[in-house]
Amino acid sequence: MTLIGLSTASVYPESTAHAFGYAAQLGYDAVEVMVGIDSLSQQTSAIKQLIDHHEMPVCAIHAPCLLWTQRVWGTEPWGKLERSADLALEVGADVVVVHPPFRWQREYAAGFVDGIAALESSTGIAFAVENMYPWRASSRRGMEMYLPSWDPSQHNYANTTIDLSHAAIAGSDVIEMADRLGRRLRHVHLTDGSGSAKDEHLVPGRGVMRAGEFLGHLAERDFAGHIILEINTRRCSTRDERIADLAASLAFAREHFAVRTN
Repeated sequence: MTLIGLSTASVYPESTAHAFGYAAQLGYDAVEVMVGIDSLSQQTSAIKQLIDHHEMPVCAIHAPCLLWTQRVWGTEPWGKLERSADLALEVGADVVVVHPPFRWQREYAAGFVDGIAALESSTGIAFAVENMYPWRASSRRGMEMYLPSWDPSQHNYANTTIDLSHAAIAGSDVIEMADRLGRRLRHVHLTDGSGSAKDEHLVPGRGVMRAGEFLGHLAERDFAGHIILEINTRRCSTRDERIADLAASLAFAREHFAVRTN
C-alpha cells in the first residue's frame, strides 16, 4: 500500500516534533525524517517516542547529505549512510533517501553506484537515490555539481527518488523520468516548482510540473512506493497558514493519486 507521508523538512524552522504533530493532526499516513541540525532528528530514542506518542510511523529516513548538513554525524559520507540505515532499521523505516555525491567528493563518487548496491545488500534497506539538478543562475545552462550524475535514471540504481522541485530546476519531464525508471522508482518527493533556478518546493499544483498528472500516471502504473510531501513553509507568517499549506498538499495528493476512469 502506498503511504502518503510528510517530510519533517516541510515544517522548518519548526522542529521534528512539530512535524509529527502536524502529520497526526492532518491525517498523513507516515513521516519521513530529515536528519539535520535539529538534534531530535539524530536521536533514535527521541524518534521512537514521537512514533509512539503520535501513533505515526516513520517510512523513510533522509540521510544528512545536504550542504547544510555536511557535518551532521561527521564528515565521512559512507559512515553517514550506514548510520542512516541503522536509524531506519531501529524505527521501522524501509527507505533511506540519499543525494548523489557533490563534485568535490571524488573518491566517494567513484564508488557510489556499487557502494549503494552493497549497502542495500548488507542492510536490507532501499537506498533511493534522488534526482538533483545542474547548478545555474538565470540562464538555462548549468554546471554539473553532482557525480556520477544529478540524474539517477542514467545509472543502475535499484531504487530511486523523484523530487518535482529538483526536476523543475533541471527542466526535466517527471513523467518521462518515471517511465525511464520503471519499477526502480521507489520514492517520490511531491512538491512543485516554477522552473526558476531556485529550489522552491512549492505546494503541489502551484507550479508548472503537472504534479496532478504525474500522480495519476503513477497510479495507473500501480506505483507502490512512498509519496512524501516535501514543501517549503518557511514564508508562512502564522501557524494557521502553515497548517493550511500542509493540509492542501495532503488533499492534492489524495485527490490525484487515483486511477483515472475517463
